[in-house]
Amino acid sequence: MIDLQTRRRGRPLLICDCDEVLLHMVAHFEAWLDESENIHFDLESGEFADGLTYRDGGHTVPEEEVWPLLEKFFRREMHRQTLVPGAREALETLGEHGDIVILTNIGHEAHGFRVEQLRGFGLDHEVVTNRGGKGRPVLKLLQRHHPSAAVFVDDLHSQHRSVKKHAPGVRRLHMVAEPRLAPAIPASHHAHARIDDWALATQWILEQWGRS
Repeated sequence: MIDLQTRRRGRPLLICDCDEVLLHMVAHFEAWLDESENIHFDLESGEFADGLTYRDGGHTVPEEEVWPLLEKFFRREMHRQTLVPGAREALETLGEHGDIVILTNIGHEAHGFRVEQLRGFGLDHEVVTNRGGKGRPVLKLLQRHHPSAAVFVDDLHSQHRSVKKHAPGVRRLHMVAEPRLAPAIPASHHAHARIDDWALATQWILEQWGRS
């Protein structure tokens, strides 16, 4: 385990998710499913694996078919995604005080596409792709950066649980930036705070970094 209190060598570090934190995804995924796949996505329910139903017959899309649909969306439809309000300004401010890594659960083969996508929005930061839990990748980033303080931002409860397990010294911020989805998602009890607005989140992160 990395003890951030005894390693005061590097700049503070922000490890930030992408989809529903920096870029809107699920609303565009919903529209694409309706247009191209004849599938209804009950976005406001907060359910993902069980929230997709075929319009013909009304039966639930099996979970093993959901993830290939996501892969198809990311391969063909990333151009639909839009910037979360305030995200670019927040990262500009935070980048003046610390380092930023975008840790995104997307196939490694799509790394270049994600880098170019983010650059198009003015977000030119290191991008690390991942599959599954983010705790171990976060630990590797700590070992590489040796930050004076670190903050992890993600929209998924499971990822905060993973980071808490593998890198408990990291401060964890739960953010769900999609306004239609956020009310249905409870605050993760594995995170230190829940903030869905980047202006407020920026101040919270600076406070965790000791820069307020």
